[in-house]
Order: sequence, then C-alpha cells, then structure tokens
Amino acid sequence: MIRFSSFAFRARPGALVLAASLAAAAALAPVVAFAKTPKKPAPEKPAPAGKAAPLAGAPALLDSFGEWSAYTAKAGKEKTCYALGKPRERLPSSLARDPGYVFISNRPGEGVKNEVSIVMGFEVKPESAPKAEIGAASFEMVAKGANLWLKNAAQEGQFVEALKKGQKLVVKAMSKKGNATTDSYALPGVLPALDRIGKACL
Repeated sequence: MIRFSSFAFRARPGALVLAASLAAAAALAPVVAFAKTPKKPAPEKPAPAGKAAPLAGAPALLDSFGEWSAYTAKAGKEKTCYALGKPRERLPSSLARDPGYVFISNRPGEGVKNEVSIVMGFEVKPESAPKAEIGAASFEMVAKGANLWLKNAAQEGQFVEALKKGQKLVVKAMSKKGNATTDSYALPGVLPALDRIGKACL
C-alpha cells in the first residue's frame, strides 16, 4: 500500500506502497515492485516524488484465499507481511488502466499494524475526494499519484474491522483525466488472509 496535508497520522519512514507494477499479478503475484515503492510524506506537507527504495527480498506467498492472498518479505532484519486483494469488478469496464489492489500491511519492526493502502492503476485527481465504502461505513481517502490512503490514519483499525465483517469493499475515485471509477472487492477471503499475516508478523 501516502498521506499529506493536515491529516491525523504518524509518518512511518519505512512505509511500503506495494506498487502497482503487479501487472501480471495472477501469474506473478509474489513479484511485488518494492523498488518503486513511494514514501509516505511527513505531516503538514506533500511528499516529493521520492527516491526508489532499496529492493527488498522477493515476497513469498504464504497462502491464498479466493481473491485475497497473504505474503511476507524481508529486507535485512526488517520483515513485512501483507494481505493483498484484487478487485472483482472495475467500472467503467471500457477504461484502460493498470491493475488495482488493496494492501493491508504489518511491519512489526516499526510497530506498524493494519496499514491500509490502495493502488488504483491510474493517476488520481487529488482534489476529487476519493472514498472507500464497506457496507454502511464510508471512509474518506486521500490520493498521491496512483495510490490512496485513509485521510484519517486513526481509522485504519476501524477500516480493517469493517473489512473483516463486510461482504464488499467499494472504492470510488476520479482520474486526473476526469474519469469517475468504481472498484469493487469481494471480502470473504480477507479474514483468513489477515489472520495469516498476523501470525507471520508477530
């Protein structure tokens, strides 16, 4: 799975947006482009484009649960575990764009748990007020490039709990070109995927 402006969150220096170069994720899901992972910006100001992070060890698939999978990766002594979800439906279907994903990441070495990031597969219009909906719950998102983060980082735990209890996640965003998009994720596999990464990254 980039937050900026006046959002209530704590910057995490090793944050991973497990990037959208998973174009062939169905066949090459373990090959996550860590090298292209942008950094989270510090509070109160946008982050610069950012330098490429050092290439981490190749992610290893722990298990798959329908449209959700659990992975682990290690860079030096730092370990990352993440649940990855792929959208079941993307609208408008005629719009050409890169693959989309949801990442829920744990980095025990940094004290990070349930970090939520969403890859949209296109440059998002920052001022377009993207949002994520899980049943009756709605979460404001913030865009940085092709990535979305919860506007209020304090809601990450609430977001993940809603995922566990929900049936569908709907992510709505507008591209820089003015295309309104909706990605829908089925949630039945998210609970075992989160359980698996919780055990792998204690």
